[in-house]
Amino acid sequence: ADYVLERHYPSLRDEAEPYRGLLLAVRDRQAALIAQWMSLGFIHGVMNTDNTHVAGDTIDYGPCAFMDRFHPRKTFSSIDRQGRYAWGNQPGIALWNLARLAETLLPLFGADEAQAISWVESELGAFRGTFGEHFARRFRDKIGLLDDGEAQRAHVDTTLSAMTEGEGDFTLFFRHLTALLAGDDEAPLLALFADPEQGRTWLSDWRAMLEAEDGAKGNRDVERLERMKCANPVFVPRNHRVEEAIQAAYVGDYAPFHRLVEVLARPFDEQPEHAELEAAPAPEEVVQRTFCGT
Repeated sequence: ADYVLERHYPSLRDEAEPYRGLLLAVRDRQAALIAQWMSLGFIHGVMNTDNTHVAGDTIDYGPCAFMDRFHPRKTFSSIDRQGRYAWGNQPGIALWNLARLAETLLPLFGADEAQAISWVESELGAFRGTFGEHFARRFRDKIGLLDDGEAQRAHVDTTLSAMTEGEGDFTLFFRHLTALLAGDDEAPLLALFADPEQGRTWLSDWRAMLEAEDGAKGNRDVERLERMKCANPVFVPRNHRVEEAIQAAYVGDYAPFHRLVEVLARPFDEQPEHAELEAAPAPEEVVQRTFCGT
């Protein structure tokens, strides 16, 4: 604990309760980190306690993946047969991991163990609220909502429900929505829905939300678009492209790998010469499982 404070949280060393401060700092960093990666459709795949870093980074995510078709219970890892680390389960797993960390730190929280346990339970209970704030802000940015209120949070939930039912591609949904706000046609977005009529219903509700936010303030689409461009990548390392690079490397061809590295160094930039890397996989290209070492 002293080493971690010295290396990662030096500002906490002089506090009256530095070890308690350490647990809270790790809690808050994990909440922000997981909300960020979930907003990109990322599934860690092996969120064991030994892969949950006190610095708020993430490590050893070998069987990870970015979702193509969205579903909150989506998994990829070949070792996750029960869906423990599914996309929507990740905040709960983080909280479980934090509880294990708190158990190891318990002797540092004071001589009164009962009081220390009560404090831990109270403070870890705040994780879901902190995570929820980060998650809501990330997804508000993704769909261009500027205000933070119950209506906006409800619309985030409605959006995720519509995406689940629509069975559309996660990255392309937000990519096409950003393009729509910039003046493009709505057809590419609607084409992502299994039932385009459902897409039209969601789109109508979304437009109504934007109008309600603008109100007397006037049109705020310039600010919206800037936030959406920063929240919605054009390119992600799609599983079928990673697999393509691996298979090519087996026979000594590293060109697909180097191309991916080059493109993904600028994931939010338009790169028309690499536009095919945006595409969702064809049915025969879909990767169902990922493995440690990928």
